[in-house]
Amino acid sequence: MGHGTDRVTRGGRRRARAVLAVLTVAVLGAAGCDAAGGDSSGPSPSASKPSKPAPVWDTGPASVAAVGDSITRGFDACTVLSDCPEVSWATGSSAKVDSLAVRLLGKDRAAERSWNHAVTGARMADLTGQVTRAAAHRPELVAVMVGANDACRSTASAMTPVAEFRSQFEEAMGTLREKLPKAQVYVASIPDLKRLWSEGRTNALGKQVWKLGLCPSMLADADSLDSAATLRRNTVRDRVTDYNEVLREVCAKDRYCRTDDGAVHAFRFGTDQLSHWDWFHPSVSGQARLAEIAYRTVTAKRP
Repeated sequence: MGHGTDRVTRGGRRRARAVLAVLTVAVLGAAGCDAAGGDSSGPSPSASKPSKPAPVWDTGPASVAAVGDSITRGFDACTVLSDCPEVSWATGSSAKVDSLAVRLLGKDRAAERSWNHAVTGARMADLTGQVTRAAAHRPELVAVMVGANDACRSTASAMTPVAEFRSQFEEAMGTLREKLPKAQVYVASIPDLKRLWSEGRTNALGKQVWKLGLCPSMLADADSLDSAATLRRNTVRDRVTDYNEVLREVCAKDRYCRTDDGAVHAFRFGTDQLSHWDWFHPSVSGQARLAEIAYRTVTAKRP
């Protein structure tokens, strides 16, 4: 009687231990799933490799190359129908402008470490060639302002199509990256050409210069306010808006590129900021305002 009871007791203890073992495995298994986010075979978060930090924008580049069109050449800022690169917003030496290069490098270093490859009349199609020439200097910052001439054509229908403008800018940026993988790029927006017409049309001398063929798509028949002229100017204005969106979108895909977030386009050029020769291009004062916008953008600390 006693031995039978002992066997039953021992058998009960063995079954209890077996049940306990099963429960232990189940609990541990459940804990393992939770720790691995539902997959016990996967690595725990603490074991994953940390992501690489985003590249840090250098707010103090040691050299600057400028590319673009007549605005960056200081066209009509000093004398009529002539370049005046010494007052260029990007690389000029004039104390009245205090160019981007001078602000970043100081006057003496800017004279040795900045280069202006902009060409009056250049369009986006010319940017790849300019970038290629600028890259030879190995600049740490490339300043870009181009696109106004793509809108300033003989007629509104002759303006560069937006898709073509985009592909040309992408080609230029691709070329730049092949030659200078880590160079920083500042891209200025295109000014509001319709506002420039609105300001400049108040000056009789300026309108005479316009008749020589300055931006006909916007400035032709400067005093006309009929529906056809208004439609033409609005078409040019809208195309510039589209171009600026392309500049923003393409630049946003490049981790070393910054735009001015439309600051140049939004700037309200007054008569003091317009050339007193053609009342359309920036004056010395206007060039100084462009330099301020560029410097503010380049030196901004962003997350």
